[in-house]
Amino acid sequence: MTDILIGRNNSTSVSLDPHFGNRHGMIAGATGTGKSVSLMVLAEGFSKLGVPCFLADVKGDLAGLAMAAGAPGDKLKARLDKLKLSDWKPQANPVVFWDLYGKLGHPVRATISEMGPTLLGRVLDLNDTQQGVLEVVFKVADDNGWLLLDLADLRAMLNFAVDNSKDISTHYGLISKQSLAAVQRALLQLEQDGADQFFGEPALELADLMRQDMSGRGVINVLAADQLILKPRLYSTFLLWLLSELFEQLPEVGDLDQPKLVFFFDEAHLLFDDCPSALQQRVEQVVRLIRSKGVGVYFCSQNPDDVPGEILGQMGNRIQHALRAFTPRDQKAVKAAAETFVANPKLDVTEAIGKLGVGEALASTLGKGGVPAPVEQILVSTPCCRIGAITADERNTIRSRSPVGGKYDTSVNRESAAEMLAKRADDKAADANAVAADAPTKAAASGETGPAWSGAVHDALFGTKRRQGMIETMGKQVVRTMGSQLGRQILRGVLGGIFGGKR
Repeated sequence: MTDILIGRNNSTSVSLDPHFGNRHGMIAGATGTGKSVSLMVLAEGFSKLGVPCFLADVKGDLAGLAMAAGAPGDKLKARLDKLKLSDWKPQANPVVFWDLYGKLGHPVRATISEMGPTLLGRVLDLNDTQQGVLEVVFKVADDNGWLLLDLADLRAMLNFAVDNSKDISTHYGLISKQSLAAVQRALLQLEQDGADQFFGEPALELADLMRQDMSGRGVINVLAADQLILKPRLYSTFLLWLLSELFEQLPEVGDLDQPKLVFFFDEAHLLFDDCPSALQQRVEQVVRLIRSKGVGVYFCSQNPDDVPGEILGQMGNRIQHALRAFTPRDQKAVKAAAETFVANPKLDVTEAIGKLGVGEALASTLGKGGVPAPVEQILVSTPCCRIGAITADERNTIRSRSPVGGKYDTSVNRESAAEMLAKRADDKAADANAVAADAPTKAAASGETGPAWSGAVHDALFGTKRRQGMIETMGKQVVRTMGSQLGRQILRGVLGGIFGGKR
């Protein structure tokens, strides 16, 4: 098993030991300093070791992992000589494209039931009362065997709960229509972000993210996130669900020789901007504990302080590209970044961060015993794949060869809560119409004909000793009406005489 070369300088090289690949990592630096290339170097290195990877492609340039680099020019040859990469050759990586919207890759879906009330409530940022209401709605659906697969099912269940709130409150605990309305509004916001395309079937199976190709290389799963990142709530939903599913489904394995799966999240600052505190706490918990499942998580962002300190403290492998100290915040970020590295007596880290060129970085990885090595200034290695975006035709060609396309490209709409509740309402309406239509038939079948029927008609018209008949009632009503009209006419005449008006 070989280490993953990150870069070299004149005297030493910095590599990542796969045994510590599940100790997570951080790639930071200003825009245009080479963060994406460092990410590609790591992803390609893990893939060559047979480790599957998953990464979110925010800018579209990481799709180049699927294509081989072009013939090296003079500039690239000089860089390869400096890095001492004599065995470098252009090579594509096995890649599967994914897209929540199904346009640039295979659709990624999850069911409402898989998300669960607790995680969904945190994503919707519900308070404790609203969270309790959502849990009751899920419980009612489970007890009645109504599947919650997509947003239409959840909306149908919320409407059912509104219409039957008294009965549900009696059996499951008090729920208010106000709380149900608040949940519906939060769900509407999530739906406007495009979640209706995320929730449904066929749901993503995690085993399809942990594949190897025929040569034993780990498949790199690239999620098109250029549009998704504009919907941070939906992006957070997907990220949290995926990490939570891995944490819950994968067995404990401890420290392996190499990870079972590695996640890369580009532009991580967009993930944590305006992130609900409960959601952030859940991410922190999962990142902290998922290491024991053999999963490594690597964040890529502009400043190290874009990631919460509790999460940043879990990042054992660090690559820091240039930061420009133009503002007080930039100066603070440079100082914070320098302090997170193990000091190197030969290197002034604070000064070096501001002077790094494109493709250069400060790097520190975990060494023997899991101890961070002193920071080194290096020239970052060069991946064998294309650095940059790919064309639509190239993407379509790679997608057509995907081993999972036939499984996910066509959506499935099974009978679930929405259809079952609609059928229930139709059955009730049909039963009511049938009862109304059968009433005359039942009266005839009961023998209400002949003399008995004539007596009933006579009593209705002329009355009995205890009850007035229709004729008597109508006669009294006519008399009262005439009296009222005559009284109004006299009154108008009297008032008209007093005030000098005309009748």
